[in-house]
Amino acid sequence: MENNFEQHQQPRVLVAQADQAERAGFYRKTYQHVALSVLSFILVEMIFLKIDPLVDFMLSLTQGYLWLALLGAFWLATSMADKLAHDPSQTKQYLGLGVYVVFYALIFIPLLYIAMYYTEGGMMMINQAAVVTLGLFTGLTAVVFMTKTDFSFLRTAITVGVFIAMGLIVAGIVFGFDLGLWFSFGMVLLAGAAILYQTSKLKYEYETTQYVGASLGLFASLMLLFWYILQIFMSRD
Repeated sequence: MENNFEQHQQPRVLVAQADQAERAGFYRKTYQHVALSVLSFILVEMIFLKIDPLVDFMLSLTQGYLWLALLGAFWLATSMADKLAHDPSQTKQYLGLGVYVVFYALIFIPLLYIAMYYTEGGMMMINQAAVVTLGLFTGLTAVVFMTKTDFSFLRTAITVGVFIAMGLIVAGIVFGFDLGLWFSFGMVLLAGAAILYQTSKLKYEYETTQYVGASLGLFASLMLLFWYILQIFMSRD
């Protein structure tokens, strides 16, 4: 109890206000947690894809309004997980990150299953999409750290872009039209902007103890990028 009390009484320091050693430690822990989240996602996804009833159930939700309901449930679950990941309690932070990873693994089941079994190339194509995603993520991260540019100005554009994308997705489901390849390219640009913003946000909006919550934002942007890059790869068949 005393340790917890003392922990909450410790002064809160933004990364931008911390000394070089503290900033380096925060960045290291943040990207370690991003890597851990990706590895956890891969392991959980491998388990999920071996559970045939779960795969069948998730595939059954990809049609029409059921997919819209699934996206709504996914948004609610990840929003709650995001709040947990930014809670002062470290236990709740890890719980939030874990829930986030599990729900991303669930939502990816239909896309990865179709990519593996119904498109030419299968796992090789998924691996190629993953390499491209990692390369873009690394490059965009390097831009932020090397140029030391504050990309917080992208927040409004990203928010508007998200609402436009959600509107198009809902319209596509309701009226039954395919959003097409250009939508995927647009979402890749949106995900890239989100990575620039989230990376810049590490320094200017997070405290040195909030590396779990910081990793969650980067993980979400990374997975969004991977989703649409994989869709672009799949569209070649």
